[in-house]
Amino acid sequence: MVELLGPAEIRGLAAELDVRPTKKLGQNFVHDPNTVRRIVELAGVGVDDVVLEVGPGLGSLTLGLLATGARVVAVEIDPKLAERLPKTVAERAPEAADRLTVVGADAMRVANDDLPGAPDALVANLPYNVAVPVVLHLLAEVPSLTSGLVMVQTEVADRMAAGPGSRIYGVPSVKLAYYGPARKVAAVPRSVFWPVPNVDSALVAFERGETPASGDRDTLFSLVDAAFSQRRKTLRAALAGWAGSAERAGELLTAAGIDPKTRGEQLGVHDFARIAAAR
Repeated sequence: MVELLGPAEIRGLAAELDVRPTKKLGQNFVHDPNTVRRIVELAGVGVDDVVLEVGPGLGSLTLGLLATGARVVAVEIDPKLAERLPKTVAERAPEAADRLTVVGADAMRVANDDLPGAPDALVANLPYNVAVPVVLHLLAEVPSLTSGLVMVQTEVADRMAAGPGSRIYGVPSVKLAYYGPARKVAAVPRSVFWPVPNVDSALVAFERGETPASGDRDTLFSLVDAAFSQRRKTLRAALAGWAGSAERAGELLTAAGIDPKTRGEQLGVHDFARIAAAR
């Protein structure tokens, strides 16, 4: 049996380590076992999976993931928390201790070679200020990742899962769609965290699919950045700097079968891919 952490255990561990959650690191620890069980169930991981967890903190979600029989590779930037996590698992889930590997690193800089076991699923309560960059970095850096379920700020979740035509559709939406489909799957109440955040949270699920034929990914992503940097402008005008001139932007758009008067928020990732390929 795996003993999950509740409010008393979370506060006890924090006191033991003299850890004061900081906004800088986006630390809001989940202290509700039922929420942990729900996240793990929605993630759908099991004994055949190697789960990559970013920011395990005091170990609430880590214990829930280990309870499925999965292996867990936990990336933790805080050295105090990274050092304590294996001990917490040994105390509360001794039979699972050998299925945990802790990597002390910044998830924004961690490399695929730093991660043992070729993780296939990303499951994490992500710091809100870096959620999208972390997901995009890991999808680019860790080719073995085929799926993910991340907890992020609700507004970020909405942007990650938005489709063309929505007023919140933008750069995060397109760049995540490059790797595969994403969807918002559940809301998470503020009360399950300590300290209680001043924003709402939600879970976003995504799967890796076939990337669109666009040539170079960096070219495509720079195109997307340019298209949304001036949302109110037509693509012919917004892409002038990216293409070299408004005239050249118009030529590329026409070659890709897109009306130069279109705005970026109207295009899907495959449309952007055609423009990048035309360049």
